Amino acid sequence: MTRLLAQTTTTTGDDSLFGGVNDFFESGTWLVIRNMSLFFVAVFWLATAFWVYKDARRRIDDPWLVAMATVLGLIPPFLGPIIYMFFRPPEYLDDVHERDLEIKAMEERLSQGELQCPVCRADVEPQFLVCPVCTTKLKQACTSCKAPLDAVWQICPYCETPVDTPTIVQELDQWQIAEPRRRRQRSE
Repeated sequence: MTRLLAQTTTTTGDDSLFGGVNDFFESGTWLVIRNMSLFFVAVFWLATAFWVYKDARRRIDDPWLVAMATVLGLIPPFLGPIIYMFFRPPEYLDDVHERDLEIKAMEERLSQGELQCPVCRADVEPQFLVCPVCTTKLKQACTSCKAPLDAVWQICPYCETPVDTPTIVQELDQWQIAEPRRRRQRSE
């Protein structure tokens, strides 16, 4: 009998210890908190899937791949968008299209043969030795026939005169060689 009485007091002691917690989880407040939490988790899950769909439409041209990316954003909740971020194309379709247009425009400009000064961007003719706007030296003249020479030519195609190293390059080489000597003389 004392054992039975001790067991009943122990049981009622456990009930009183966890009774408040048990009452909270059976209350309406807990149901509202749980339902609101589940609602926000579901909304966040759907929002991440919608983000994957919108981002895939901006980056992928094929509608089937967009659909597969959206399914990937839905099926493994919260893990799918992370996987999508690892494998998505690095550029937007608009950026790719814009870059292609810029490349076509540059190719068209080059095919037309319009030359520009590298300093002031003024239009220059292929036979100009100097830019008429900023007086930048564009080409070297042949020493015998004074025809404009390209920088890579080693002989004048008009009079067959060998082309010397441009004077600007020679001056730079002399300056680079002479400069360390000056520094040493100053330091001594």
